[in-house]
Amino acid sequence: MKISYTIVFFLTILFTPALSQDKDLFEKQLFISGEDTLPCRILTPINFDATKKYPLLIFLHGAGERGNDNEAQLTWGADLFLDSLNRVKFPAIVIFPQCPPNDKWSEYNKNALNDSTGYAFSDAAAIRKPLKLLSDFIDTLLQSNQIDKKRVYIGGLSMGGFGTLELLWRRPQTFAAAFPICGATNPNKLKDYRKNLPIWIFHGDKDAVINVSNSRLIYGILKKTNPNAKYSEYAGVNHDSWKSAFAEPNLLQWLFAQKLNTGK
Repeated sequence: MKISYTIVFFLTILFTPALSQDKDLFEKQLFISGEDTLPCRILTPINFDATKKYPLLIFLHGAGERGNDNEAQLTWGADLFLDSLNRVKFPAIVIFPQCPPNDKWSEYNKNALNDSTGYAFSDAAAIRKPLKLLSDFIDTLLQSNQIDKKRVYIGGLSMGGFGTLELLWRRPQTFAAAFPICGATNPNKLKDYRKNLPIWIFHGDKDAVINVSNSRLIYGILKKTNPNAKYSEYAGVNHDSWKSAFAEPNLLQWLFAQKLNTGK
């Protein structure tokens, strides 16, 4: 019953015009499933029309923005989607969920392997609770009449890059495109990605937190069979390559041009 309540609350937000400015335009929301809660901020299109279906974009924050204030997750990336020109040119429902403190989007062991990537993953690892809640929330959103199911996108930075890359194999038929920034994932799971998934990977070559070798490895595997895989590496950039990624002039144009072909 709590999930049903969440759906009603979400639809109410969609029909309520935001009167405030800047990041307050991202309405506060709670997705409640049983005893668990996922804080989210939701940005709806200007002049929202209930008779239309809109693209859905999910963005996952990094470790530094974890919490339960339902605010910190907007630190990076929100401005890109609040830009007035972008809101007019790319009308979409944009959601920034927040991972709880002392938790993470994906399961991994840091420095467990003495190699260049610095991460070890288990092929049998269960989905972590925050990512499971997000996946359930996505299912809830897709049941509404406001989402264009052929235009669902996901991106994330750092820890959120891990979560983005994981959801791509856990939900291979959901996303039309993805843009993970300075993330990492289990390379054994890349074979489970949707065939020819449009994906644009970003990383700085001087990243001292998540080694650039992670993105190089992922791209090196994907490009062998996926002509829609792209990679941008920024020279001299440390663990803040999201700034360069958000400044890419064609990022949103590329992203929103992708559509899921449900017939394949």
